[in-house]
Amino acid sequence: MSFIDHLEALRWHVIRAAISVVVFATGAFFAKEFLFHDLILGPSRNDFWTYRAFCQLGKWMGSAEPCSNSVNFVIQNREMSGQLAMHISTSFIVGIVLAFPYLFWELWRFVKPGLYPHERKNSQGAVFFVSILFILGLLFGYYVAAPLSINFLASYTVDPTIENQIDMQSYISTLTTMTLSCAFVFELPMVVFFLAKAGLITPEIMQVYRKHAIVVILIISAIITPPDISSQIIVTIPILLLYELSINIARAVRRNDTARLNSEITK
Repeated sequence: MSFIDHLEALRWHVIRAAISVVVFATGAFFAKEFLFHDLILGPSRNDFWTYRAFCQLGKWMGSAEPCSNSVNFVIQNREMSGQLAMHISTSFIVGIVLAFPYLFWELWRFVKPGLYPHERKNSQGAVFFVSILFILGLLFGYYVAAPLSINFLASYTVDPTIENQIDMQSYISTLTTMTLSCAFVFELPMVVFFLAKAGLITPEIMQVYRKHAIVVILIISAIITPPDISSQIIVTIPILLLYELSINIARAVRRNDTARLNSEITK
């Protein structure tokens, strides 16, 4: 294919991806009550699943302190068109999130014809695993990282006389940042897979720099969580597990490449 033909193929992939985002965003826009009351504003209420789960966990561990309903703040809007603008922008973000598996599939369809046969074979299931990791990261961010941040920041005061009245844009920005950050962090195994296939990273390198990686992971956890040790540990543990999983993935990639080269030599 010529360069113009590649651009034409890319254009149709982009058009189909954009249509999918618009379709999901339109559906999210009309599902306003569920989108905002149940989904977006869920972590702002004391009956949210995460807070009840941590309460039960504290009771199971024999905590003498009763469960405190510390999520107590007012979300407000200060602009005339603020709620409409936030409704539209939030629906668009939700549309991108829901369409992400299809977006990656369209990207993969554009890249796949340029791969060698053995690269296509070794990359089978890439769309599935990328989508699964993205969904797991979303769930972890929404049910763990975001509620911890919101609970801490909303209940933190420098003086009891100061009431927390949170701007709607600030609240939604915090929720989406926490959730999407975890979703993309959970893609670490797939990133390592492709880097290992390209020969840019090896399991030995990842093992040598494991201590450095732990420091980086702690920094990332400190950025996406409130400044309390328990929240950082809760977010750090799954990222460390993903890093160890990535080492094994890089080792498996090298083992498969070595076996393929040996089979080609014997032939």
